[in-house]
Amino acid sequence: MTALRGPDSSQDALLDEHAVVPETVDVNIRQLDPIPAPRYFIKELPLTDAMRDLVLDSRSQIRDVLHGRDDRLLAIVGPCSIHDPKAAHDYATRLAALNRELGDRLLIVMRVYFEKPRTTIGWKGLINDPDLNGRFDIRKGMWLARKVLTDVLSLGLPAATEWLDPITPQYLCDLISWGAIGARNTESQVHRELASGMSMPIGFKNATDGSIKPAADSCFSAANEHHFLSINLDGQVISAETKGNPDCHLVLRGSSFGPNYDPVSVARALDDLKASKAAGPSNHGLIIDAAHGNCGKDEVVEAQVIEDIASRVAAGERGILGIMMESFLVGGHQDPAPLDQLVYGQSVTDACVPWDRTEQVLRKLADAVAIRRAAAE
Repeated sequence: MTALRGPDSSQDALLDEHAVVPETVDVNIRQLDPIPAPRYFIKELPLTDAMRDLVLDSRSQIRDVLHGRDDRLLAIVGPCSIHDPKAAHDYATRLAALNRELGDRLLIVMRVYFEKPRTTIGWKGLINDPDLNGRFDIRKGMWLARKVLTDVLSLGLPAATEWLDPITPQYLCDLISWGAIGARNTESQVHRELASGMSMPIGFKNATDGSIKPAADSCFSAANEHHFLSINLDGQVISAETKGNPDCHLVLRGSSFGPNYDPVSVARALDDLKASKAAGPSNHGLIIDAAHGNCGKDEVVEAQVIEDIASRVAAGERGILGIMMESFLVGGHQDPAPLDQLVYGQSVTDACVPWDRTEQVLRKLADAVAIRRAAAE
């Protein structure tokens, strides 16, 4: 008996308008706009050799921090979301200079987020609506996203982002050194499968209710091989087979009930990780996101959270591998609007710590690492 293999794609040219019955599909679709395959964007905005080396080297350094082979702290710092490429460049220039100064104690990676998960509705990020005017020019948004990332890398600064869907990574993952799976997606099988094949370390955030188990389960699941539908660089639908990602880890981001960055919460999370099947970085510690539930989306409190963590690191608390902080040129936030109507360098999503305060708390964090290092000698 001949094995069943499904339809032969070589016969695609023979398909006609009757292959799909129009009355049964796309009932709620207004328009379908083709987007070029990932390879077209990569060819137009490619990595230079220096950028490639930076991505590979920074991924390796991040792994060393996560696995306890490097005593620096990982600091993932930057705007809640990117909405203005010019302001992103200004911010990256300042952060790159600070990275050169503090790089012996902090491994600084710029937060470069282009997609925003919404609780209900709202602006979904640069890729979805790059002009902030409701025209949703996704082709332009994807091009701008690669342009911003190549710009950041050209300054010698590695980049981090959140992976919100299984298609976007094919357009951007060659430029990214660290990725996040957000609290709303940490239980998603699709995101666990995605993380299992990603080429960079992935942080899973605790669930919005504060529970650690879903993220620990994700770390275990993503460390194993998976088989699932995806697309390749030419935009073709493929059956992907992954090897598993050994560098997944927990990110504490607070919850709808309050913060979880305090010593008791961290110790409890570390115990939960040890009791789980999660391995790799989970044997060494976790990352604390000072934003979201850990600060009540208050940028003043967020900076204070980083200072508290710095004091605990200096005192020798173990298990804190790094921090995340939402930071921009101007503190606070504003409602989304076309660029010419906005305050330059201020977030259009969650409130961010202003640059002068960002620099201050990062220096305190670097000093804390130096104190801890001296005490260990």
